[in-house]
Amino acid sequence: MQDSVKIPAQHQDAMPADEYKMDPAPDYTPRHPGAGKLDGKVALITGGDSGIGRAVAALFAREGAKVAIAYLHESQDAEETKRIVEEDEGGEALLIEGDLAEKANCEAAVQKTVDRFGKLDILVNNAAQQWIDEDFAQISEDKLRRMMDSNVMSYFFCTQAALPHLGEGAAIVNTSSVNAFAGMGSLVTYSTTRGASLAFTRSLASNLAERGIRVNAVAPGPIWTPFIPGTMPAAQVEDFGSGVPMGRAGQPWEVATAFLFLASDDGNYYTGQCLHPNGGMVVGA
Repeated sequence: MQDSVKIPAQHQDAMPADEYKMDPAPDYTPRHPGAGKLDGKVALITGGDSGIGRAVAALFAREGAKVAIAYLHESQDAEETKRIVEEDEGGEALLIEGDLAEKANCEAAVQKTVDRFGKLDILVNNAAQQWIDEDFAQISEDKLRRMMDSNVMSYFFCTQAALPHLGEGAAIVNTSSVNAFAGMGSLVTYSTTRGASLAFTRSLASNLAERGIRVNAVAPGPIWTPFIPGTMPAAQVEDFGSGVPMGRAGQPWEVATAFLFLASDDGNYYTGQCLHPNGGMVVGA
């Protein structure tokens, strides 16, 4: 069992925040030797520079995949993830910087992936942003549109760009959230976007089933990622995650295993489904 990690008060005035500034550092490291579950596969992971995305990149590389990592502008985190994939896991990584809220950047990310690796088998739509909604009535139009563009539109745009390259047996895995199911009064905007990613997953799964492309989602609970110090006041970050039944925040590596299951042949009979690594929070499936 993962030990509880003491999380001190901290805050970063940025979104996305930086993983290299977090204390303690999130734990992304895969726990088991690779079994070749993704040998010969190519994956594009959006938001792959840090947090859950970094853990997914490391685990996919350990299982034999070549990975393209799309990110906004967190170059130091992205370079470290590339080092992890290539030096620690013996894989190949491609870094792609750009704002995926813009359709042209999504198309470019897919094209760069295919140009570098020759194909695309797995799309992980994970990039997102999050802010606390302190006063719902005062949420600005700019912030609302930015959240929707980042967390919803990028999933549509990346998937549209990827589909011509995805054949039978391909997999799409989207990040949702426990907040899509349970709601969160201080995260109305974010929770709404994650509900959209869940509906997107279920609808797209039905749409693509006859093409043999599986579409699933992962809905993490409280996970120690750059979202947390970048979103919450310092005092609320202290002991983050202690309120769930397991009494602690989850670590990114504990979520990455769900992405691997859904992206690999282990999940062959799963489509339109959602996995819940959330520390014991019981929510509707």
